[in-house]
Amino acid sequence: MNAEQIAEILAKPYSQQLLNGPEPARFAYDGLDGDPRVIPIGFWMEGDKLLIATVPKSAKVAALKKNPKVALTIDKGAFPPKVLLLRGTAEVELVQGIPEGYLVAGRKVMTEEQYVGWVAGVKGLYTEMTLITVTLTWAKLLDFETTLPKAVEELLSERAGAVPAS
Repeated sequence: MNAEQIAEILAKPYSQQLLNGPEPARFAYDGLDGDPRVIPIGFWMEGDKLLIATVPKSAKVAALKKNPKVALTIDKGAFPPKVLLLRGTAEVELVQGIPEGYLVAGRKVMTEEQYVGWVAGVKGLYTEMTLITVTLTWAKLLDFETTLPKAVEELLSERAGAVPAS
């Protein structure tokens, strides 16, 4: 999948709702032991990159240095489901201070009162963070209105071509 195709999917209204809404991403990567991990995590977008900031000594940082391939899912828990599926390659970088995007991403999930206290706590805790930058290599939006999982599309196509039983 090329960058233009990914950008087209990310520009769709439902994709934008998911990327800018309060739902966390479910971030999947392989742990150092080779077993898969999936964790909920806050994120933000900068252009065509998805970013995450975390504790420099977190297990995911070490794992991503060994194997940078990742997958993410962002979804709404409603009917019909809205799901943005993403795959990419992660780069990790130690940065001084707190990335502004991390603070902006936090605002998506808190009241103003909660946010003020959270920011104070974050600023008191971190002098540096690890920035995880995901370069997307694949994207798919499942909105169950205009897009469906491929297997469901194939089943619908098979059923449409089937001769009804008499």
